[in-house]
Amino acid sequence: MSEAALVLEDGKVYRGRSFGAVGETFGEAVFSTGMTGYQETLTDPSYHRQIVVATAPQIGNTGWNLDDSESFGSRGFETAGPAGKIWVAGYAIREATNRTSNWRATGSLEDELVRQGVVGLQGIDTRAVVRHLRSLGSMRAGIFSGDAIAPPAELVDRVRNQPEMLGASLAGEVSTANGYTIEPEGEARFTVAAVDLGIKTNTPRMFARRGVRVHVVPGNSTIEDLLELDADGVFLSNGPGDPATADTAVQLTKAILGQQLPLFGICFGNQILGRALGLSTYKMKFGHRGINIPVIDHATGQISITAQNHGFALEGEAGQEFDTPFGRAVISHTCANDGTVEGVRLLDGSAFSVQYHPEAAAGPHDAAYLFDQFISTLDAASAKKGAV
Repeated sequence: MSEAALVLEDGKVYRGRSFGAVGETFGEAVFSTGMTGYQETLTDPSYHRQIVVATAPQIGNTGWNLDDSESFGSRGFETAGPAGKIWVAGYAIREATNRTSNWRATGSLEDELVRQGVVGLQGIDTRAVVRHLRSLGSMRAGIFSGDAIAPPAELVDRVRNQPEMLGASLAGEVSTANGYTIEPEGEARFTVAAVDLGIKTNTPRMFARRGVRVHVVPGNSTIEDLLELDADGVFLSNGPGDPATADTAVQLTKAILGQQLPLFGICFGNQILGRALGLSTYKMKFGHRGINIPVIDHATGQISITAQNHGFALEGEAGQEFDTPFGRAVISHTCANDGTVEGVRLLDGSAFSVQYHPEAAAGPHDAAYLFDQFISTLDAASAKKGAV
């Protein structure tokens, strides 16, 4: 175990010990408040090019297994890519557990970080890092260990030479190169085309449990590609990067709406639908990353505790209605903590999206009903088509 340092672009340096691979890595420093689910966090494509600071004081207790990864090559998704790929750029923790204790574990967390070449560090005061990022905002950072260690001024220069997250187009870097299909459990009720902007594996599973066949398609797919699938509806996934750069996905979404196909989006997909409806986006100070974030549904007044991972958001106010080329729309959900837009929908019910993760891997199940809501939308569209 060698000396290691987390270096922020403002010159702040936190010194600890290496954890995982030794070397150097760069990304945007962000923090996650989840007390569980580190494997799901590390393999979530939405964390691409980010250094994640864990707020839980001890990490690694349950080791690493073959089932909990959220990257597209996990068990049951082997044909889609390398199994259990870790997407985070780096990992910073307070303390690594000395012993793995879980009946499903196939190895330790640190062994997996080493195997995949993910540079991390432990032994730093992660509470101090989080307070710093909450005060000044997420910023460029680097983790250095072994031969990569150098005088602080040199390390800060290396960090500042890295690109910022603002303006970063990353969804294409995490999307599947080739489409793949997840078959439904039991008889197929509907077929959905899921546009992969960084999809998590539990999302197709949630559809499959409801009798939906899911064709996961690359993020650069065209409307013609989707129409060839004869899909009953379209899903826009989560993903990384600045939504202001995702013009291809926005144009695809406009084409989907123009075809009057039912549409459901989450996280990055919420920002894409919002942009297609005419809203703008902005970079948040430090974002929402955790599994305990309260969201208000303004149609019902109900509050759901949600899992989230985003550093950008849509402009708008709670309950705001506005005209779009596809009909009247409304800001449907906002965060109870800070008023951030958490959902948007067309008033005719044909398209809706939320900023959080209803597949909740890991996290609360309060929002799982949204999959059933989309099934109801597909039912209504099918009935309308049959009546014509």
